[in-house]
Amino acid sequence: MMNPSRRFSDPDLQALGTAKILGVRAGAEHRYTGVWVVVVNGRVFVRSWNDKPNGWYRAFCAEPRGSIKLAEREIAVRVRQTRSEQLCEAVSNAYAGKYNTRASQKWVLGFRETERARATLELVPA
Repeated sequence: MMNPSRRFSDPDLQALGTAKILGVRAGAEHRYTGVWVVVVNGRVFVRSWNDKPNGWYRAFCAEPRGSIKLAEREIAVRVRQTRSEQLCEAVSNAYAGKYNTRASQKWVLGFRETERARATLELVPA
């Protein structure tokens, strides 16, 4: 069982909050994949754009342990599914605020779609 009180350090949260792309890897075998990352209320979230059978999101659903690459460091993480509609909306808003370039708007709007919002995972240090 994951300890819900585990949190990233303040320096790591700051780095995650400013990072545009984060490398995530489910398990030990899956390759690192670059994803957008946001921080909401001191918690770290990632969201899948598509739900491919061999993609990082399904790999994490099958094996909730993995790692992230942050500033050339590997950090062991566990994921938990985000079920709260209010929290998913806050994550959508965080994406809109962080990725606010004209070129990003297609993706930001797409992340608000119900199926993509359901593919939101919280990252917690393992």
